[in-house]
Amino acid sequence: MFVDQVKVFVKGGDGGNGMVAFRREKYVPDGGPAGGDGGKGADVIFVVNEGLRTLMDFRYKRHFKGKKGENGRTKNQHGKSAEPLIVLVPPGTVVRDAATSDVLADLTENGQRAVIAKGGRGGRGNSRFSTPANPAPYISENGEPGQEREVVLELKLLADAGLVGFPSVGKSTLLSAVTSAKPKIAAYHFTTLAPNLGVVSVDEGRSFVIADLPGLIEGASEGAGLGYQFLRHIERTRVIVHVVDMSGSEGRDPFDDYQKINEELKSYQYRLMERPQVIAASKMDLPGASENLEAFRKKISADVPIYPISSVTHEGLKPLTNKVYELIEKTPLFPLEETEKQDTVFQFEMEEAPFTIIRDSDGIFNVSGAKLEHLFKMTNFHHDEAIRRFARQLRSMGVDDALKEKGVQEGDTVRILDFEFEYTD
Repeated sequence: MFVDQVKVFVKGGDGGNGMVAFRREKYVPDGGPAGGDGGKGADVIFVVNEGLRTLMDFRYKRHFKGKKGENGRTKNQHGKSAEPLIVLVPPGTVVRDAATSDVLADLTENGQRAVIAKGGRGGRGNSRFSTPANPAPYISENGEPGQEREVVLELKLLADAGLVGFPSVGKSTLLSAVTSAKPKIAAYHFTTLAPNLGVVSVDEGRSFVIADLPGLIEGASEGAGLGYQFLRHIERTRVIVHVVDMSGSEGRDPFDDYQKINEELKSYQYRLMERPQVIAASKMDLPGASENLEAFRKKISADVPIYPISSVTHEGLKPLTNKVYELIEKTPLFPLEETEKQDTVFQFEMEEAPFTIIRDSDGIFNVSGAKLEHLFKMTNFHHDEAIRRFARQLRSMGVDDALKEKGVQEGDTVRILDFEFEYTD
């Protein structure tokens, strides 16, 4: 099965917890704090492996979670940071954030790496909180939570040239004739259900990669046939080889076929019609092909090269592949993302509110917010000093004043995440 799009969940490892400890050495009566910091959590890193061809492995494993860093130790020993979690992907993988659709990474070269979810930093031990006013603090931090997100992986084959055309016009036969690829070939529409790749050897030291894409038909933009689901694989190509059945063996007019496919390419994004196009006039060994070719030439612009070919007799294949290679050499890569040059305009952005308060029907005050929850998760509630520090942080953020505005009374319940506290003024 050819899998070229999948959604997965990734989470960086949490940082290790800091430690509360004190020196207890003989003959050292006031040794002071000696709690070490926790180690960093594991990053989730996507790495390109040229041996992979599809995203099939992600159909069976969709959750990737990095390991937690080690906790801090006594004697000011830091915990060990976790090793990164390496996830192998095929070349041509585009990683997008599922929530925002932003491109996080475009992985094309073997060995290329990208950090998709960062691990959390380690929590600080009590040695970090020592001050002249409090030389022996009972405060430590929990490790920072690792970054987590859902991402969409999209595979776009790394082909230099792409074959497009109606079903059964001879794309798969052409691919098998010019490369060592063995695509399925049969006398019915949509024999090719997944893209096929092959390497065309032009001559010694010169070659290029060509992709045979499942056939387009009129109305593909509305989902007819196989629709657009495989056109993403032509986005990286530099040259489009438009295969047209000149024999009219399917009862269609070659020029109408040519126009309809181009209309579908125009409807697709990524400026496909800006790429140089070569017409492969296929099935020239069949009756009526020569007459149809003459009529076709009269209707086509002289700027578009036409190469009569027969994949069965191998007639005309060498001039076609030479021309495609020539165009590939002088055509630059097309960027996947549209970038418009604009004057830089700096705008003031409102900072996201650090917290929100909602009162439930049962009278409980729910306090939430990314910054507040981050502080909460990194607070070690086993030590009174750490709890008092957290309370001071809430007060400095304005949580106390906001609760009073909402009508909180002494003894009311305040909830943060799944934990409940009793409010005292």
